[in-house]
Amino acid sequence: MTEPVPGPHLQLPEGEPRFGPWRTVAVPELLSALGFPGVPGGDTSRRGPFVVAVDGRGAGGKSTLAEQLTAATPDSALLHTDDLAWHEPFFEWSHLLRQVLVPLRAGQAVDLRPPAWERMGRPGSLTFPTGLALVVVEGVGASQHDVVDLIDGAVWVQSDRAEAERRGIERDVAQGVNGNREETVAFWFEWMAHEDRFLGADRPWERADVVVLGTPEPGTVGAGDVVVDLEPGRGRPGDVEGSDR
Repeated sequence: MTEPVPGPHLQLPEGEPRFGPWRTVAVPELLSALGFPGVPGGDTSRRGPFVVAVDGRGAGGKSTLAEQLTAATPDSALLHTDDLAWHEPFFEWSHLLRQVLVPLRAGQAVDLRPPAWERMGRPGSLTFPTGLALVVVEGVGASQHDVVDLIDGAVWVQSDRAEAERRGIERDVAQGVNGNREETVAFWFEWMAHEDRFLGADRPWERADVVVLGTPEPGTVGAGDVVVDLEPGRGRPGDVEGSDR
């Protein structure tokens, strides 16, 4: 175990606790802390893959972490909730996530075309074969209460709100997914209003097995490493955004 490292002072939304102390660990150590058995069949009582949910706020570092987890794990797959939620009402897609995870955990292959894909003519489908060791579900709401019974390990990615906003808007402008810059900024704040309401009610950080720092200082974390709080259950009741302290 490494020594604690100083974390940046994060700007957090009201109600979200400030986690830490932070430590730098290698990705396999993070997976071990989540209880991942390591290989397909490593847990003989399990028919399907180990399911890790990577939850957090928009542009907070979830996709980067999810890609690190799957890159470090043979026989793994990644599900972005953005694909499930495509043209669905805000945060009303947990039934679709269950349609993926229930058969996967039973050891079955999955080939799903969400209804909006059919309706909007999006080609392809979400496919997951049998024999996977690990499935990582990544996105805002990945560990929401409606699917907690299907998640083996939950990660909350804590991020600085201002930095997440900056890089989220720049990413979306570069991709051109929400129109020009003015339209992109307007959509970002519309999205964040829905996100804040949902997360404020669901409070996924309270179910997290591990918290990862999604916005560390640039140049401070090596390739293959992550900055974590491996004991978030300790809680820091006097260090909650919006509380008197």
